[in-house]
Amino acid sequence: MADRTAPNCHLRLEWVYGYRGHQCRNNLYYTAAKEIVYFVAGVGVVYNTREHKQKFYLGHNDDIISLALHPERVLVATGQVGKEPYICVWDSYTVQTVSILKDVQTHGIACLAFDLEGQCLVSVGLDSKNTICVWDWRRGKVLAAAPGHTDRIFDISWDLYQPSKLVSCGVKHIKFWSLCGNALTPKRGVFGKTGDLQTILCLACAKDEVTYSGALNGDIYVWKGINLMRTVQGAHGSGIFSMNVCEEGFATGGRDGCVRLWDLNFKPITVIDLRETDQGYKGLSVRSVCWRGDHILVGTQDSEIFEVVVHDRTKPFLIMQGHCEGELWALAVHPTKPLAMTGSDDRSVRIWSLIDHALIARCNMEEPIRCAAVSTDGIHLALGMKDGSFTVLRVRDMTEVVHIKDRKEAIHELKYSADGAHLAVGSNDNSVDIYGVVQRYKKVGECVGSNSFITHMDWSTDSKYLQINDGSGRRLFYRMPSGKEVTNREELKLVQWASWTCVLGPEVNGIWPKYSDINDINSVDANFNNQVLVTADDYGLVKLLRYPCVKKGAKFKKYLGHSAHITNARWSHDYQWVITIGGADHSVFQWKFVPERKSKEAVHIAPQETLADSNSEESDSDQSDVPEMDSEIEQETQLTYRRQVYKEDLPQLKEQCKEKHRATAMKKKERPPGSGVKLHFIHGYRGYDCRSNLFYTQTGEIVYHVAAIGVVYNRQQNTQRFYMGHDDDILCLAIHPLKDFVATGQVGRDSSIHIWDTETLKPMSVLRGFHQLGVCALDFSADGKRLASVGLDDNHTIVLWDWRKGEKLSAMRGSKDKIFVVKINPYLPDKLITAGVKHMKFWHKAGGGLIGRKGNMGKTETMMCAVYGWSEEMVFSGTCTGDICIWRDMFLMKTVKAHDGPVFSVHALEKGFVTGGKDGIVALWDDTFERCLKTYAIKRAVLAPGSKGLLLEDNPSIRAISLGHGHILVGTKNGEILEVDKSGPITLLVQGHMEGEVWGLATHPHLPLCATVSDDKTLRIWDLSPSHCMLAVRKLRKGGRCCCFSPDGKALAVGLNDGSFLIVNADTLEDLVSFHHRKDIISDIRFSPGAGKYLAVASGDTFVDIYNVMSSKRVGVCKGCLNYITHLDWDKRGKLLQVNTGAKEQFFFEAPRGKRQTIPATEVEKIDWSTWTCVLGTSVEGIWPLINEVTEVTAACLSNDRKVLATGDDLGYVKLFRYPVKGKYAKFKRYVAHSTHVTNVRWTHDDSLLVTVGGGDTCLMIWAHELEGHREFKQCDSEESDIESEDDGGYDSDVTRENEINYTIKALSTNMRPMTGVKPHLQLKEPSVDERPPVSRALPQPEKLQTNNVGKKKRPIEDLVLELVFGYRGNDCRNNVHYLNEGADIIYHTASVGIVLNLTTSCQSFYAEHSDDILCLTINQHPKFPNVVATGQVGDTGDMSATSPSIHVWDAMTKQTLSVLRCFHSGGVCSVSFSATGKLLLSVGLDPEHTVTIWKWQEGAKIASRVGHTQRIFVAEFRPDSDTLFVSVGIKHVRFWTLAGRALLSKKGVLSSIEDARMQTMLSVAFGANNLTFTGTISGDVCVWKEHILVRIVAKAHTGPVFTMYTTLRDGLIVTGGKERPSKEGGALKLWDQELKRCRAFRLETGQVIDCVRSVCRGKGKILVGTRNAEIIEVGEKNAACNILVNGHMDGPIWGLGTHPSRDVFLSAAEDGTVRLWDIPEKKMLNKVNLGHPARTISYSPEGDMVAIGMKNGEFIILLVASLKIWGKKRDRRSPIQDIRFSPNSRYLAVGSTESAVDFYDLTLGPQLNRINCCRDIPSFVMQMDFSADGAYVQISTGAYKRLVYEVPSGKQVTEQSHIDRITWATWTSVLGDEVIGIWSRNTDKADVTCACVSHSGLNIVTGDDFGMVKLFDFPCPEKFAKHKRFLGHSAHLTNVRFTNGDRFVVSAGGDDRSLFVWRCVHAPH
Repeated sequence: MADRTAPNCHLRLEWVYGYRGHQCRNNLYYTAAKEIVYFVAGVGVVYNTREHKQKFYLGHNDDIISLALHPERVLVATGQVGKEPYICVWDSYTVQTVSILKDVQTHGIACLAFDLEGQCLVSVGLDSKNTICVWDWRRGKVLAAAPGHTDRIFDISWDLYQPSKLVSCGVKHIKFWSLCGNALTPKRGVFGKTGDLQTILCLACAKDEVTYSGALNGDIYVWKGINLMRTVQGAHGSGIFSMNVCEEGFATGGRDGCVRLWDLNFKPITVIDLRETDQGYKGLSVRSVCWRGDHILVGTQDSEIFEVVVHDRTKPFLIMQGHCEGELWALAVHPTKPLAMTGSDDRSVRIWSLIDHALIARCNMEEPIRCAAVSTDGIHLALGMKDGSFTVLRVRDMTEVVHIKDRKEAIHELKYSADGAHLAVGSNDNSVDIYGVVQRYKKVGECVGSNSFITHMDWSTDSKYLQINDGSGRRLFYRMPSGKEVTNREELKLVQWASWTCVLGPEVNGIWPKYSDINDINSVDANFNNQVLVTADDYGLVKLLRYPCVKKGAKFKKYLGHSAHITNARWSHDYQWVITIGGADHSVFQWKFVPERKSKEAVHIAPQETLADSNSEESDSDQSDVPEMDSEIEQETQLTYRRQVYKEDLPQLKEQCKEKHRATAMKKKERPPGSGVKLHFIHGYRGYDCRSNLFYTQTGEIVYHVAAIGVVYNRQQNTQRFYMGHDDDILCLAIHPLKDFVATGQVGRDSSIHIWDTETLKPMSVLRGFHQLGVCALDFSADGKRLASVGLDDNHTIVLWDWRKGEKLSAMRGSKDKIFVVKINPYLPDKLITAGVKHMKFWHKAGGGLIGRKGNMGKTETMMCAVYGWSEEMVFSGTCTGDICIWRDMFLMKTVKAHDGPVFSVHALEKGFVTGGKDGIVALWDDTFERCLKTYAIKRAVLAPGSKGLLLEDNPSIRAISLGHGHILVGTKNGEILEVDKSGPITLLVQGHMEGEVWGLATHPHLPLCATVSDDKTLRIWDLSPSHCMLAVRKLRKGGRCCCFSPDGKALAVGLNDGSFLIVNADTLEDLVSFHHRKDIISDIRFSPGAGKYLAVASGDTFVDIYNVMSSKRVGVCKGCLNYITHLDWDKRGKLLQVNTGAKEQFFFEAPRGKRQTIPATEVEKIDWSTWTCVLGTSVEGIWPLINEVTEVTAACLSNDRKVLATGDDLGYVKLFRYPVKGKYAKFKRYVAHSTHVTNVRWTHDDSLLVTVGGGDTCLMIWAHELEGHREFKQCDSEESDIESEDDGGYDSDVTRENEINYTIKALSTNMRPMTGVKPHLQLKEPSVDERPPVSRALPQPEKLQTNNVGKKKRPIEDLVLELVFGYRGNDCRNNVHYLNEGADIIYHTASVGIVLNLTTSCQSFYAEHSDDILCLTINQHPKFPNVVATGQVGDTGDMSATSPSIHVWDAMTKQTLSVLRCFHSGGVCSVSFSATGKLLLSVGLDPEHTVTIWKWQEGAKIASRVGHTQRIFVAEFRPDSDTLFVSVGIKHVRFWTLAGRALLSKKGVLSSIEDARMQTMLSVAFGANNLTFTGTISGDVCVWKEHILVRIVAKAHTGPVFTMYTTLRDGLIVTGGKERPSKEGGALKLWDQELKRCRAFRLETGQVIDCVRSVCRGKGKILVGTRNAEIIEVGEKNAACNILVNGHMDGPIWGLGTHPSRDVFLSAAEDGTVRLWDIPEKKMLNKVNLGHPARTISYSPEGDMVAIGMKNGEFIILLVASLKIWGKKRDRRSPIQDIRFSPNSRYLAVGSTESAVDFYDLTLGPQLNRINCCRDIPSFVMQMDFSADGAYVQISTGAYKRLVYEVPSGKQVTEQSHIDRITWATWTSVLGDEVIGIWSRNTDKADVTCACVSHSGLNIVTGDDFGMVKLFDFPCPEKFAKHKRFLGHSAHLTNVRFTNGDRFVVSAGGDDRSLFVWRCVHAPH
């Protein structure tokens, strides 16, 4: 039998020929040690030119494509391609990994760059968004990520002179990035007129914000800031691929083959043209340059590396060569010399010296070369070509011997015969031609018969036979030289083959995996001497196997390095080396062969570190000597822990079901029951599939787990306390070194690990988001700071955590096989071990990854447990065969036999060890495992009298051991926990059922006992009194599913799984009688009440048998059920049976004969039932949940007082309902403790306890029944039922608007007016008829615009500066007004600006960094962070790009941005709140999940994030004294949150404690001492909560919704604001005491009918109030005086804007029906007039004495300015007036309306305003109108993008263009016309320029558009897309814009933001 292990010899990579120059750039550098670092294929190479040596970095598993050198020049970062690519940072000196960065980028890593300090690394992905990531590379953490560009990025660099700035460039772009917080914000470089917009290939940063970049056309573009400053033309002939900066200056390399050196100011120093040098050639292209001192390294496209010495630059040294791009297939080795020949698609053939590691000859052919062979005498070299020809050369001088072309298809294989006489040539034409060498290669034979292309050939040693392989997987033999096929295989028996390179044949079967038919092995070569075989495959693996290997799936050693397919592999002539060549990576690898005897001595040399093991992952065939797997372990490895439904899925499922149940939800529902239950004791311990999960705590209690519960057991008092944070099976438990905290891991789709305190039972941290399916092993580090965990996913991912922070430090795939244990090295917390099925691995942390190596053991054994010993390198592991393996580092030193059968647990002591195994023995050992000091056998005989139960069997399998307090604690597979005294006696503490489902449960009729029967084939009696022990146990021959006590308690009936049942004596458990009448499971069994005369036995085969107990005879059979029977109940008289079946049918039968009865539902309820355990019927219809598709109610039991029905279901919930449960979806209380299905529930005889059993978790749980009245509020109060009542406390228009608003993203806004037609910049100009060339005699063209400050020298306007903003966002935002600086300033926001208003000077200052509307604002109240403000804005999708929503944290005084947090809250951020210390920030999103996120804002790090609620959350606030507790409120929602590590845990508010309380929509939150929380509701009530339980309601704190609450930190007083009508006693603002018991109301003297307060804040003696009506008011606490600080329009848009002709005041008219007069110098509102109707337009008369106002209803009004009296009004139209204008002489009034008309009125005719004329034929509605200077014409812009001119007052249209061109206009507000075509920008396809105004000087025009931008242009601007300046701040849709008199200011009016911005004009100097 051939040896089936992997061969003992191995390969070591010795040399790599080549350099990757294609598709890569900037990948060649000098290290600090003057070595050269670069990469080839998947290998990082460090090449020492002086010693001509190479070192290799092998940490990648695919092509490397990018490289960056750390500024200290020792560390290197390399990035690879692949589906999950990673970046390795490694040391170029030791070639070991320092850090791995993974799990973020996809597709590949295109560029890398370190910053100046070397702390941060930036990477660019190859994904579609070209994502840019900034890493803290030592920790493996992403600091920021953002989409880079829509097209490829070619280079990225840090600005080495400015911190946190980067530059990236690529296809047609360059971007300048700034890093702030976690946000990378780009600005695109502006090419402008200086250079063409083109692709930028490389860049380098210099000081003073200068950036040099190389462009595709060979120019160098020089940038200053983001603008192109100048270009260096023709620096290179074509594209500049590489730019390198050093102390002396810059080096650039280009496609033209030149390297240029430049000084630091980019003045040229010198040129080196490599094409002109000796080694140069046409087409040489430079891909990489590196300039260091006087040396320059140059990498070329064709895989060469040159080294140039600057002073001798004409003679570059060629230090590395390789094949150029194109597939490399041909490889041949010289028969007598150490030479290798390669030929490639680059048409070159090259000869390499394997000793000198150098290229010694090269020759270029005409065709691509596909194969090569050297004749046996070494004289001829034959080359097969791609075109079907072959050429023979002489080796010594590469001259041609012959060139023959007999075939059309490529020649893929050729070989010389062993005697050198013939050459066989195999082609893709499916045939082999034989040529005679001596006859000048005359064709002498042909082999036909193959039906596919020829892949491999071998000659026999006597040259008489040829064997071939073809592409269809056939193996054929031919006689030589005739080429006749050999069909009789007999004659081949004795043939010896000269070489073996075939992939088919019995000798090489083992190269193929066991069950695959793929042909991915390209090449094989056998080494007959050493009996090894080398193979090369499509996955880049070189494998070493034994030869021959007859059985498929042989063991191998594998080596990585090549990236993709390896095309060929050959042994050198003396078998010293293996040469392999890569197809795509066209590199040549030379491996040193280390035979067996040498490798013995080399044992202690650490193996070359790689991420994939060089020793093969066990290939699939099992080794012959692997021992039988132990049955227990076999079972355990097969457990999957998968669930049909995970608890995490329930909320979604509920949502899906909700719709169905809207109807039922309206009905008045019963309340949940008043009484509750509380978990009291659990019988059970999970030992059957878990190990080492049992420990002593600090206080001597015992901690372990069962089901979903962590149990802390006090053995003195025999009591248990429970940690109930998990919601599914706990699978592992580890204890902190201080023995006070415990970590537990559970099953789950996204399974979590909880670290909790054994004293308080509170979670300290919850770790989520990494493990799928479950967590199976945990371990704390010795310092207690770290935690290692292993997941149950297919790769058994290992994660190392900083558990307190909840931060993942590192992660890596562990192993394909199951891992049983993970241990962190107690001395070096960066190292750990994992052990499991067939492996033991040693790991160390490298950045965000872990690097693992397999332990070196001869045969691979399954390890069950492992511990570290007394020094850092000693490890002891227990195997499945009973041995202890002793390891030093990774080497197995020796093994010691410790147990019969597997060693399941090993524990290290101070001196020595303790082990436990399947043999039931505990053994104590000395510290070297030399001597076994003592053994304890777990036997019944030594059980101490105080035991709480009975041992089921002697020597149970031991699964956990722990020491402490002078005892050994032992956990067994049978679910027992024992304490072994050192002197020998054993006490049993806790026990439960063993593996197998528990279904049968019965409580005793008058004693506190219960019986259980399980699939583990035992029947057990338990004492439910405080002694909590198992009283009796009996083994059964089959498992059972049901049991029942007789009414007198003396007998116990048990139904078994084989269809039999027995009745036993309830005390002794001895048989009384047994029957076997059925085949299927007995599913329920019941004695009739009273005397217990009858016994009903229900079986799975649909029958109920009735037996007479006294006569032991069957007396009746109930027939007629269609499905298996699930439940049985008797009525009180013992005459009637109720039966439920699995098909949810309910039947009734009469006893004792079993006749079926039909009873109407109304009667069923009247029947007096003896017990009720059924789950069907009208009296219990409410117990079925919403999602009954996925969950069954498995059990029910009615309490004996008939008040409470308990149920158990498939999801592990125990629920209590008020009986009878009529109406669907009743309310309930629910409890989680069981992990999977609850199989049975029973009340004890006096209802004092509820007993439940779990199926999969084998637990018996005892719950204490707590009646109404004596309920203190406990932690484990149940969760409420799921259906909220539909009424949520009423309706309020403001709340509804806020909930349903869709915030528009400015960048995506669409037009505000319903325009039609073609946009002006897209219209084709019609040439006018009379366009004659102008004659000089003609009059000069008149001015376009009458200018009214003619006397002064006219100066254009250069810039606009924001001076004032009138407005405050109060109508849909809240809690957004605050005091700053002890009340000297206030801060608020409107549109996208944050405003700080100084109350003494009334001066405003602005924070304008937001790119879109601000929705929320908060200030940091911690004294360490004075004036720190956070504001959150609207955003698009959360893809982290510049349009994503973000939060800015800034200093209110300096307006400096401290941090920008880009977030995934798609839609926007609607609430922000700082924590007590001020370091954390909480944000809530508008995304569909309403995500809640916590940030460390200074670092920009997201700490935790969680789905908040299905509906809108309005506010979330931290408790003022906490960094971990916060509360969120929203639509029918209040949640109390805790931050544990990085996890957010939450509890819903519990309302049941108050009669008739209902969950309303909550709007605001405030806090009191002692964990009190106040929430304001939509109905005006305030709810008071203690912890998460409602304790009081302050009814009608306001009459309308309570929108805002504020907690004063210094005295705890609370301010509330709501919506109320002002009255004598009440007001919308109230100040309350700390408990919200007494209050004082304030009235806001605003004159509104209803006051609606949206924001409150309390300073010293003053309260600041923001209202829905856009006012901010300061109220004095003493005198209640109100002072209005800020006014604004309360509803928009503000359509009308009129500036006074001579004063700095202006009017605005808006949708809210008011006209307001604003004073710019005084910075305030002077007056407002309520019109009662929405206003649309407003205009002053030329003298400023009258004002005309146009209304939305078609009316217009003229007011006298002095008295504000109405002079006249008129309504001739029914639709809105869009513009209204006085003629320059004040005679006419023009009124333009939506009815496509302009009406003229003559004002000299008096106030009755009769229309004198109107303009007709206007194609659409009127937008703007302007009079000419003489008042004779009016120009109208319309909604069809047409501008028309009419005569005044006749209303006749002027069509002649030349006439129009000569009109001088009094004003210009039109957005249309040739003069202003330039104001329309390119991206206005969905949006419009909405308004414009030309300055009084006539030199500028300012415009407003739908994107919210104000733009300043020169006037006129007839060129398209004119240059302009843009000013941001408004929300979407500007409605109007005007210059004030003298062009001092521009006023712009907002649509969406209801705000007025006043901009100061900056004029150009004279």
